[in-house]
Amino acid sequence: MRDALADLVAKNVAAIGISPDAPAQQRKFDLKHNLGFPLLSDPDHRIADAFGTWGEKKMYGKSYMGIIRSAFLVDASGKIQEAWYKVSPKNTVPNVMKALEGE
Repeated sequence: MRDALADLVAKNVAAIGISPDAPAQQRKFDLKHNLGFPLLSDPDHRIADAFGTWGEKKMYGKSYMGIIRSAFLVDASGKIQEAWYKVSPKNTVPNVMKALEGE
């Protein structure tokens, strides 16, 4: 998202990230990667639960609960126009741009 911010802004799109990390951790991540968009903290994963992005994950044969990487295109009235679950970071921007072309 960071690398496509100028293109997104040109299309009147704002990027916002949400994670269960504490604000201090998010600030450190933002400073390290120079994101250029806001990160919201969801430590009790209420937002993730509401959006269906908190669920069971598996790594090295072990199951645990965590964030399912997802992206949403939300219109100005707050309606979800598109949703991509289990999306690869490399596909997020192309998905958004393709959806915007179809508007």
